[in-house]
Amino acid sequence: MKIIWKIAGILLLLYVVVCILVYFIQEHLLFFPKKLPANYTFHFQPPFEEQQIRMNDGTLLHGLLFKGDTAKGLVFYLHGNAGALDTWGEVAATYTRLRYDVFIFDYRGFGKSGGHIKSEAQFYEDAQTVYDSIKKVYPENKITILGYSIGTGTAARLAAMNHPQRLILQAPYYSMTDIAKHQYPFLPSTLLKYRFPAYQYVQATTVPITIFHGDQDEVIYYESSAVKLKACLKPSDTLITLHGQGHNGMSENEDYQVALRRILE
Repeated sequence: MKIIWKIAGILLLLYVVVCILVYFIQEHLLFFPKKLPANYTFHFQPPFEEQQIRMNDGTLLHGLLFKGDTAKGLVFYLHGNAGALDTWGEVAATYTRLRYDVFIFDYRGFGKSGGHIKSEAQFYEDAQTVYDSIKKVYPENKITILGYSIGTGTAARLAAMNHPQRLILQAPYYSMTDIAKHQYPFLPSTLLKYRFPAYQYVQATTVPITIFHGDQDEVIYYESSAVKLKACLKPSDTLITLHGQGHNGMSENEDYQVALRRILE
């Protein structure tokens, strides 16, 4: 009996240690930035220019503005949780071909952007500051906010707090709390510092929303948006299932491109 209690005590201690560790290293579990040297040279087909946007605390975030031919508007793109603009910039051609300019920026600690991600509130504030700089150049009724994966919650928040033309979400989640419960049911949700409640912002968004999600997504489970987030949509909003599509490579999916052309044109 003493051995059983001893084993139980060790297991409980290990569980507490894991919980504490998860809480304090969340940024390293959620974000996987790739740093780029300040003199890194980008090579992309669509014409582009590099921009730096100063955050409220003085940190500079780096972005790329891709130019479409006689552009009809701008796609404001919030990318996923890994990599940097050297690869994320490759998605721009999908939209410039449809005569849209594209702006993509790297989060803190990604690419040429300075600083480090420290909180959900900071993440939101940075995105709003970058968006504010962009809407000085592009009228909001010509801006499409587009979020992919980790960027979908913040994209939905921007759409709810501002007045863009439309919102497009690629592989979104109901909330990060929901994803954590699905993938790590043994961990208490109270540990989460990054909750990203996309459903709340989707419910508060008045502009048209289109959700794209692959039914073979191995990172953000399909039902998180196809069932749970769909229930928060307005009757005029749309969920488009991409059959056979995993989490990555959605912009190259032919069905996605056909539907995107219909939406943007």
